[in-house]
Amino acid sequence: MKIQELKQKALKIKKRFLAMYYNANAGHIGSSLSCLEIVTFVKLNWMKVHDKFILSKGHAAACLYSVLAEKGFLSEAEIDSFYKNGSYLAAHPPVNKINGIPFATGSLGHGLSLAAGFGLSNSIQGKSLMTFCVTSDGELNEGSIWEAAMFIAHKKLNNVVWFIDRNRWQGFGSTEDVIKLDPLYDKLKAFGFNVLEGNGHDFNFLDSVKNIIINSTYDKPYVVICNTIKGNGLKFFEDTLSCHYLPLTIEQYEMTNLLNEN
Repeated sequence: MKIQELKQKALKIKKRFLAMYYNANAGHIGSSLSCLEIVTFVKLNWMKVHDKFILSKGHAAACLYSVLAEKGFLSEAEIDSFYKNGSYLAAHPPVNKINGIPFATGSLGHGLSLAAGFGLSNSIQGKSLMTFCVTSDGELNEGSIWEAAMFIAHKKLNNVVWFIDRNRWQGFGSTEDVIKLDPLYDKLKAFGFNVLEGNGHDFNFLDSVKNIIINSTYDKPYVVICNTIKGNGLKFFEDTLSCHYLPLTIEQYEMTNLLNEN
């Protein structure tokens, strides 16, 4: 898929999930906006049919639901049920309900371990399948993330690709104020990963990551630090803690009609 087509897809996906959030009067908008291009690229331009994708930062579920709708895995009627009574399109991904969502996530810190399990299983069985996992950066406060990282590096599970949505915000403030993560690149390197870093909103960067990894001859696994902006694309929300929780007002939602391709 060409970059321009990916940008058009991302805009459509974004407008769909912003409508979902507005209609549900729900928050976590900034979290979906920061990982939009990562999830779009991996799901629409990298994964093969039997590969696995785990959105460990499950609070960005609306982004994932919208991408799955773009792939035809969810109907518009199902999308309209977001947050409603009886719906399985809840604030966090459900388990065994939707094609393309293998695990319930949202209790942070578990997704990378699940990805490691898929990677080890595929390795033992000699299957050439990939597993992709997107974690938040605040989620790196969880010890289970680093246990999974050690395991993936020790087992040399280069069939697992780990993306970190590095927007520098978490539920109660800046990641560097709550529990400092930097120098994150060096820490991940020390854990035994090949580390790539760049603009997580740039499809050209994500395409270069894909080319590097699929042509790699290294036996080390890859982690990709995606520098992103929480609330990206909505000027009144960008790089703020409030976009983690607050829903859109009607005035703000009307402004989203002016959104164009980045």
